[in-house]
Amino acid sequence: MQKILLIRFSSIGDIVLTTPVVRCLKKQLGCEVHFLTKTQYLPLLENNPYVDKTFTIEKKVKEVLPCLKKENYDCVIDLHKNLRSWQVRFALRKRAYAFTKLNFAKWLLVRFNINWLPDIHIVDRYMQTVEPLGVIKDEAGLDYFLPGHFTPYISINANFLVFAIGAAHQTKRLPTHKIIEVCEKISQPVLLLGGKNEEAEGETIAAAAGKHVTNLCGKLDLHGSAVLIKDAEKVITHDTGMMHVAAAFQKEIIAVWGNTVPAFGMSPYFGKNKAGAQHSFEVGALPCRPCSKIGFGKCPKGHFDCMEKQDVAAIVAVANE
Repeated sequence: MQKILLIRFSSIGDIVLTTPVVRCLKKQLGCEVHFLTKTQYLPLLENNPYVDKTFTIEKKVKEVLPCLKKENYDCVIDLHKNLRSWQVRFALRKRAYAFTKLNFAKWLLVRFNINWLPDIHIVDRYMQTVEPLGVIKDEAGLDYFLPGHFTPYISINANFLVFAIGAAHQTKRLPTHKIIEVCEKISQPVLLLGGKNEEAEGETIAAAAGKHVTNLCGKLDLHGSAVLIKDAEKVITHDTGMMHVAAAFQKEIIAVWGNTVPAFGMSPYFGKNKAGAQHSFEVGALPCRPCSKIGFGKCPKGHFDCMEKQDVAAIVAVANE
């Protein structure tokens, strides 16, 4: 193997979860590793020393197919396995390996609450995809590489906690009043992280929870958020990409789960004998959970028990330990 193309178009967490594969391919095969993703996720890869070249698309793979064909890859590793990635594999006509998405087993769990999912993390399923190449997992956890000489947006001269309040879907997120309840009971500075969509909500939370809470939603780019996660004492997060960024930095993670479940294989991944730790908070015995493998804009049942019934006192107790 001299040159390999790895495909994962999105999103933040999923791309971070591919980093063990990238690292193992590079270190064990000594080949060139190229990565194809969406343009908005380029910052996740441009500082990775195990990625030799990155290709990006805005929407369609035809944007990069002429360039990819010139590379004459030995094989393609498809860790996305959707129509776009199939189009790349078909166009390149090279040996390809694609990971198993287990969509039917996830559908059974969501639709009938029948759990046929294997007890295996998605990182390990990614690694199984490259086993035919003689590549084995190194148990070294996830990678996140910041740019050199990166200057943090804010400097805190005390131990602080990060609360990543965002999520792509509302049913993955604690309601605002529950976030306020958590934040106002935490005894150390709290930095709220999120995108532009969470900026107004962050202002509401900070105003209500107390002067120890600072709203940084919408003020930071991806690396800006990552460097604060790296320096935080603990990270409270929903089932989002920030959870996996925190795992890459081996942080103590307080993960709050709503409509999704760790059984999908997307819990924090630290590798073997690493320093990170996780505390998972779920509302058990809900027949409607999981209601989706991704999420919804609002609770399909109307009650939102998976988040409204979260044990705030228990979350706060772990945060204040």
